[in-house]
Amino acid sequence: MKVLVIGSGGREHALAWKLAQSERVQAVFVAPGNGGTARLPGAHNLALTDPAALADFAQAEKIVLTVVGPEAPLAAGIVDLFRARGLRIFGPTKAAAQLESSKAFSKAFMQRHGIPTARAQTFADAQQAHAYVDAEGAPIVIKADGLAAGKGVVVATTLAEAHAAIDDMLGRNTLGVQHNAEGARVVIEEFMSGEEASFIVIADGQQVVALASSQDHKRVGDGDTGPNTGGMGAYSPAPVVTPNVHARVMQEIIQPTLAGMAREGMPYTGFLYAGLMIDAQGHPRTVEFNCRLGDPEAQVILMRLKSDLFEVLMRATEGQLDDVELQWDRRTALGVVMAAAGYPAPPRKGDVITGAASAAGDDLVVFHAGTALVDGQLRTSGGRVLCVTALGDSPRLAQQRAYEGVRAIRFEGAHWRGDIGHRAIRH
Repeated sequence: MKVLVIGSGGREHALAWKLAQSERVQAVFVAPGNGGTARLPGAHNLALTDPAALADFAQAEKIVLTVVGPEAPLAAGIVDLFRARGLRIFGPTKAAAQLESSKAFSKAFMQRHGIPTARAQTFADAQQAHAYVDAEGAPIVIKADGLAAGKGVVVATTLAEAHAAIDDMLGRNTLGVQHNAEGARVVIEEFMSGEEASFIVIADGQQVVALASSQDHKRVGDGDTGPNTGGMGAYSPAPVVTPNVHARVMQEIIQPTLAGMAREGMPYTGFLYAGLMIDAQGHPRTVEFNCRLGDPEAQVILMRLKSDLFEVLMRATEGQLDDVELQWDRRTALGVVMAAAGYPAPPRKGDVITGAASAAGDDLVVFHAGTALVDGQLRTSGGRVLCVTALGDSPRLAQQRAYEGVRAIRFEGAHWRGDIGHRAIRH
């Protein structure tokens, strides 16, 4: 069987790595891939990004399953295109992907279906948005309505920060948000306190199978300081997702979302990611939905998954998840992102990376994200360069092993957080 993975980041390296382990998979093509997938046994990078060209390739090569990693092709309707050609693809349609591509759609959908989330209003007019913020006060959360590579959210602790975020999102757009058909809009919502967790499921349109819980670290600096990033590290499982919280999330958030999407004529197939805020009483509320695996959550979750991912995704595309039970490694997985100089601002690229191959071992995998092979030499090509991911019998042991791996790798300007997993160790 031949499989195609679309994307070029750490999540796609992790997907290709896991799919290549299936006994039924003969080859994994990654389009366009990165320096890590270029060296992955059984994998081949493919210099294609155009959806029609990818569908042509899938037809010509008799690709049995295509898995879409990032949000942009999903929001652009790649699943609809592949399905129209009779090709098997795992991911939501363009309509269903609005849960991520439009914060305004997502918020209105949650309100319609009684899914617990923060109070919010949507604005296209800056004056009205500023007035609303003045009336509500700070802290307050400002979200751009559109795709922003995980960086379109500002948690404003002061009114000045909130007003600046509104001016940027409705005007200058320094975040490079891809606006929806309605143009520039912001969703302004109440600040929710508590502990965040990532709750990701595999959905087949009606049924879901939950993946292991995880927790991401969004801020660039130790102690959760500095600007938001796409994610500086993650670990799985997340102790804050207790069995009780897990049951509530499934009952109050995941099941109503699947049922609501089906009722509205957009049955949801694919990875569905609910970003949660869990308060001190253990009540979960939805921060946001993503229509894909998280990154770097994918790396730690797939490191722990013992089941054959290819078989599971094939079942999901057939609407047959009802009797699937996933098997998990009981150990903790913890991943530390090594970022390029300048990140999360536009990063420096082209620096030589050494030590990535030698750092790997049975309990440690170096997943590549912003890397490229240039004349046989590994170089940086993006902001988040590597995610060094380790297994350990406890969060602390997984953390120690991951940082051993980090210290063995070198590239100019590399920076990383030194406290990934601190909440799990404290629990």
